[in-house]
Amino acid sequence: MSKASPSEAALDPPKAYPSAHDSYWPAIFFALGTFAIGTEGFMIAPLLPRMAADFAMSVPAVAMLVVVFTLALSLSSPLTTVATSRLNRRDILLLAMGVFTVANLVAATSSSFSSLLFSRLMMAVAAGLYIPNANALAGTVVGPERRGRALAIVSGGMTIAIALGLPLGSLVGHAFGWRSTFLAVAVMGAVAFTGILGGVGRAAGKQMHVASLAERLGVIGQAEVRRLLVVTLFWSVGAYMTYPYIAPYLAAVLDFGETGISATVSLWGTFAAIGVMTGGSLTDRLGSNRVVRGSLLMLAAAFWTMAAAVSLSPSRAQIPALLAIAAWGFSVWSFFPAQMARLIAAGSPQQASVALSLNTSTMYFGFSLGSALGAAVLDTGAIWGIGLLAGLSAVIGLRLTSPGQKNRPSGS
Repeated sequence: MSKASPSEAALDPPKAYPSAHDSYWPAIFFALGTFAIGTEGFMIAPLLPRMAADFAMSVPAVAMLVVVFTLALSLSSPLTTVATSRLNRRDILLLAMGVFTVANLVAATSSSFSSLLFSRLMMAVAAGLYIPNANALAGTVVGPERRGRALAIVSGGMTIAIALGLPLGSLVGHAFGWRSTFLAVAVMGAVAFTGILGGVGRAAGKQMHVASLAERLGVIGQAEVRRLLVVTLFWSVGAYMTYPYIAPYLAAVLDFGETGISATVSLWGTFAAIGVMTGGSLTDRLGSNRVVRGSLLMLAAAFWTMAAAVSLSPSRAQIPALLAIAAWGFSVWSFFPAQMARLIAAGSPQQASVALSLNTSTMYFGFSLGSALGAAVLDTGAIWGIGLLAGLSAVIGLRLTSPGQKNRPSGS
């Protein structure tokens, strides 16, 4: 359910780029990996009720699969990236994607909830190592004039996962069972592994510098960066307080079955993909602050509309709820490129990659908090409370987003 930050590592000076490395194929192979990771991360939400039935557990209890994944990714990513900083970057990507692929096979064959939970922990650690290194390496295997496009390709893997991987995972899971979705992702991971193995040289990114923990802490020490990270935290808490529980919401409020849930998830994914692309374009035209404020305002309105729809009959709730879900998908991801632009502008250019990697960790930490809070509310039976609190979280983020800040790439 999450988009990758451009880099966790400082990029080489121009002289480090040989002309032979002007192909986009390495970035495409890296994007296959981010697509697999994004698909796995997003596909699980609409399948939680079926998984709960198979394991004879409640949906809030099975939601630990989401909490563990997001928390482990947020905490492990900076640590594993620094710990492996002296190793070959290509080999690290192969290791991470290999572990991710095997973990999906383990999940597909899990005979108990504990083994499935452990497999998701493995996936999280592997994904947290893969994403920043894939983005960083994509920026070093091409010339400086092609770096932006290479990073866009890698990030595009996650965007495509939002638009296609999520609804496809829902359709496959409901048609063939939730285990089939993990098998499908394992195949995607194997393809990415093969592409990196055959299409990326071992010397790629050899001179790349990875930011140390001290450098990261130095960036956190800046007041403006801390403020922006707190905004990201409240945005992500609201986003994942609702997302994992979209299937129970649709079943309880709109009386939807699996077909209706799959169609609605596709609607959400389509508008999420539109939001990512539109958010980037509007940031260039209107400025990052305006886009962030508008996105958070729309997001809060969408969540509160979903909460209010609970009081209506399924027939009367359908139109406002579906419109709110479309607005939620759009606004939750239109926020993201604008927030990254604000973080890039908050400090020096040399610190941008570190700030963005911290943003990714903060985002996934917020996802873990939000999914845990959503599970607690769902366990009480007050499903309307999820939208209410998610909207409040977005409003707090909006309150912390003030105009006139330093980070205005094209005006506020």
